[in-house]
Amino acid sequence: MSGVTMAAEMAEQPVVLSALLERRDRIRSALQLMLPSPLCGATLVARGSSDHAARYARYVFEIAMLRPVSLAAPSIHTIYGARVRCDGYLAVAISQSGRTPEVVRVLREMGEAGAATVAVVNHGDSPLAQAASLVVGLEAGEERAVPATKTFTATLLALAILAEALGPVPWDEADLGRLPDAAEALLDDAAPARRLAERLAGADRVVVTARGLLLGAAEEIALKLRETTGVFAEALSVADMRHGPIAAVTPGVLVVSVSAPGPAASGIEAFEDELSSRGVEVIRIGPAGDLRLPAAMPEALQPVLATIRGQQLALATAQALGLDPDHPAGLTKVTLTH
Repeated sequence: MSGVTMAAEMAEQPVVLSALLERRDRIRSALQLMLPSPLCGATLVARGSSDHAARYARYVFEIAMLRPVSLAAPSIHTIYGARVRCDGYLAVAISQSGRTPEVVRVLREMGEAGAATVAVVNHGDSPLAQAASLVVGLEAGEERAVPATKTFTATLLALAILAEALGPVPWDEADLGRLPDAAEALLDDAAPARRLAERLAGADRVVVTARGLLLGAAEEIALKLRETTGVFAEALSVADMRHGPIAAVTPGVLVVSVSAPGPAASGIEAFEDELSSRGVEVIRIGPAGDLRLPAAMPEALQPVLATIRGQQLALATAQALGLDPDHPAGLTKVTLTH
């Protein structure tokens, strides 16, 4: 059993977030200077954990810019060879390593097809950075554990900062500045995750559910559980669950539910109560949950903090199972899909 590296990198998150916030004004100004006029929409390019960050960006970008935002399907470019016109579009590629060949290729082709291109990446000298007109470097330092932790939450913050450059966002100017302290408070409160780990360690199947702005965090939590523990964990929105999958959520399935105060909260709470009434065990991540989140933080910024709770849960569950979450079987730090 290890997890020493993953735990150490998780502990760095408040410092990484604070350092990124110091560049907030520069990042916003740089994006505003390069935006197409008129701006037709945006496309997000990512794989793996970064795809979950892109899910978050889709919500905050579209709310801010009031233009369509899509998640790119890289194979349209790399396998099917389509030459999609991107005039008037913002293309944002997300990759912690910046070395995934298909993400690099798609961003480069979108730029050649007329898009304004941005790379959100940890390594400023990576191939992805070289393919973009604007580079938002996370500057999180080397991440050696296979599960992405500090680079993922830094990516969410970087995307929130970019959203501020696109239009009105659902948080106040000071709210982002409170994230590092909120993250540190959660990291100091790891005991609840260790208590819950015993319940997760005995589960064969786990469903992580949320809706709206928190769906990307739910997807990331499910991935962290799969990576570190080998437990079959899947993320589904509450809305999608009601369109069929709920029939497979029986008392043998453990559900992790993620919510925060906002328009989606009442529907998620009702869903949690419905599952509990059917004998399904539910672990709640939220302001009044088993793993608490700060109630005063706006819903649109809670994904950063919910992700940290998920990291704690994954780390503690892997250790309860006697596994090494730093080096999960069959995985490497960089996945070179083409």
